[in-house]
Amino acid sequence: MRYLGFLVSIIITASLGVILSISIKTVPPLGILLDPHHGFWQHAYSEDELAKKEINLKNLKGEVNVVYDEYLVPHIFAENDEDLYRVQGYVTAQHRLWQMEFQTMAASGRITEIVGDIALDLDRMARRKGLPYAAEAAMQYLGKNEPETMRLVEAYADGVNQYIDQLSLARLPLEYKILNYRPEPWSAYKSMLLLKYMADMLVGDRDLEFTNLRNILGMTVLGKFYPDFPRDNDPIIESTKNWDFTPVSVEKPATIKYPNETVGFQNLVQPEEGTGSNNWAVHGSKTASGAPILANDPHLSMNLPSIWYSLQLSTPTHTVKGASLPGALGIISGFNEHIAWGVTNATRDTRDWYKITFKDDNRTEYLYNDRYIQSTFRVETFKIKGKVDFIDTIVYTHHGPIVFDRSFRGDRDDMNYALRWTAHMESNEQRTFLELNKAKNHADYIAALNHYTSPAQNFVFASKSGDIAMKVQGRFPLKWKDQGKFLMDGNDPAYEWQGFIPFEHNPATLNPERGFVSSANQHPVDPSYPYYVFDATYEHYRNRRLNSRLEELENITIEDMQALQFDNFHLHAAEALPVMLNLLGFDESLNSDSIEAKYFTQLADWNYFTHPNQSEPTLFQVWWDKLYELIWDKWKMEGKPILLPNKYQTTLLLAEEPESEFFDKTETSQKEQARDLVKESFEALVAFMKTWEEENADYTWATYKNTTVQHLVPNFKSFSRANVYTGGGAGILNATGSRHGASWRMVVEMGDQIKAFGIYPGGQSGNPGSRFYDHFLKTWANGEYVNFDLRSRDQQSGVLFTTKFKN
Repeated sequence: MRYLGFLVSIIITASLGVILSISIKTVPPLGILLDPHHGFWQHAYSEDELAKKEINLKNLKGEVNVVYDEYLVPHIFAENDEDLYRVQGYVTAQHRLWQMEFQTMAASGRITEIVGDIALDLDRMARRKGLPYAAEAAMQYLGKNEPETMRLVEAYADGVNQYIDQLSLARLPLEYKILNYRPEPWSAYKSMLLLKYMADMLVGDRDLEFTNLRNILGMTVLGKFYPDFPRDNDPIIESTKNWDFTPVSVEKPATIKYPNETVGFQNLVQPEEGTGSNNWAVHGSKTASGAPILANDPHLSMNLPSIWYSLQLSTPTHTVKGASLPGALGIISGFNEHIAWGVTNATRDTRDWYKITFKDDNRTEYLYNDRYIQSTFRVETFKIKGKVDFIDTIVYTHHGPIVFDRSFRGDRDDMNYALRWTAHMESNEQRTFLELNKAKNHADYIAALNHYTSPAQNFVFASKSGDIAMKVQGRFPLKWKDQGKFLMDGNDPAYEWQGFIPFEHNPATLNPERGFVSSANQHPVDPSYPYYVFDATYEHYRNRRLNSRLEELENITIEDMQALQFDNFHLHAAEALPVMLNLLGFDESLNSDSIEAKYFTQLADWNYFTHPNQSEPTLFQVWWDKLYELIWDKWKMEGKPILLPNKYQTTLLLAEEPESEFFDKTETSQKEQARDLVKESFEALVAFMKTWEEENADYTWATYKNTTVQHLVPNFKSFSRANVYTGGGAGILNATGSRHGASWRMVVEMGDQIKAFGIYPGGQSGNPGSRFYDHFLKTWANGEYVNFDLRSRDQQSGVLFTTKFKN
């Protein structure tokens, strides 16, 4: 049956590949796809069926053994670091080569080389916001200042390239055959590019949307709906924290004059609201075993091949295990014999926009401090499959690249917006993870983080010696209040960043009295923190649910932490739905058998959990979406993108100001209040659900939200997995939406005998025909885990196969 299913999948996907190729006037060679010796049939074999007992690898200093467990997780045993990372590169490429290259081609703006001009705008954006430029800066920094990191990154690249060099047509990953291209050599630059790609995925800014909001609403209303600190602020660093340092002073301009701009185009793609990540650690004083327990579940888009690749790395000096990022060295989220660590996105504003005034249309000079200074040009050539090259000229200022101008999303001669972003600066994030992989204590953890700048992350920590900690780490600009919230004047030096917050002043805590540390993408601090911190997209629900449960729990076990990662309680619904039901009221004249009464009763009796077989979450989500649109859609203006108020502020308005003017619909003569919009939206819910039930019958939560783990090429739907049966949702600890969710779950108890469990929504293999392509998916969807303990070199149980690497 596996072969039959794979045959159907490949026929469908190959057909899509042909259709895609026809649009770019080149058709993949179907003869190769159908060739039994080189085509798709070769991909019906799983890795254990193709395993080699011995592989010759040049440049090794010693012998390296790789032991694969029953889940295809490799455990690499080497005698030195250089051999370790050379073999990591080779092994990762064996299973994820196409994914590694595709992601770096996306980051470097080169997808047009694969699929043609349908990807041109996407590619132009990648280069215009400076991802290749940022990777080049990282490479220059490594070359000048970090020879040890460079040596190891080059060893990794050598391992990847030795795999590519011996790659036969039969073993060439299937996507290359369908899209009709070949892998090119890997490089240290591509590893740096991959880390910048992750920085881009996780950073957001709303400066341009807030510029429009300020012009539409004014500062008073803006402050009401987008406050610096929400009322129920439950920050990452406990509110009792004493900031025992003298802050660096920041000078605010005496007068602030922002450019009088209306932004008439869509800004950069932003992280989706309600998704993010969770991590926490509980002190041994709260656990049943007396040992700290650490948990981490980064929430990202769920893709196939999977974002993460699990493995263990061992030398005589250290053993580390966890989730790696294909293309980068070491473990990103994991543990070793001494410590465990994990990451969540810190949601800090590290990108700002500046309005640039050029001297003339040549754009060779721009105004700064009322004088014209020289700009520079970067000419980008886009090779387009099946067509002539496209040339794009990007102007660079001292702030950064001009991302948006008349030639790209603009319709005015004077529209020139430059992006300043910490990711453009010299850095070595790779070193942070190399050092964390070997760290033995809290001091080592802090030292490792001192090399980390972008994207901003919350690093949780637990050690075998009993410490727990959290640090919000990144390179954060020194800003005066409201700086960077709006488009700024690129001519005025007063709008420059005034340096950076010292790393030792970044929010951090060690062994807090409450017995736990946690983060869930919420505000990092309370108002006592002496530096300006703002973001409009901080989480307001997952964090409060997490902290309340960690406060309540005692004698905590690994199973308790696993259950908390899979917690389906909908705190937003628990706070919003009673308000909505009260405003709606219940019409006693309604027939108890009516559909309105049916939905009302279901919602009124709901326990606020979002298990996959429940239908109430669907009713609430549809009703909330309809109500939210009625309240805020009137703020939307054609061609003026804005950020609408979040769920938390909207719920507060409903609960505390039901007669507010903000509920009034300007297109009607009457003055609407919250009650009117609640009733209208409930009617819209009933109409929507009638149609849904007629067309789908089932409106359980799993069916409605349709969780999908999608192939990196969206058209390759037969290589994706739709209708995954699982609960959760945005703003819920189990933050599993339709396309986003826990990309990796890990729970580690740091006792005398370390116990670890992990899982992710996919599999170890990048080959759609392999039984390891999505073998973790059902386990993940059920909230279950696989044993992830450290493995010794001589352990015999659970071995799938072993490969020896020799020079």
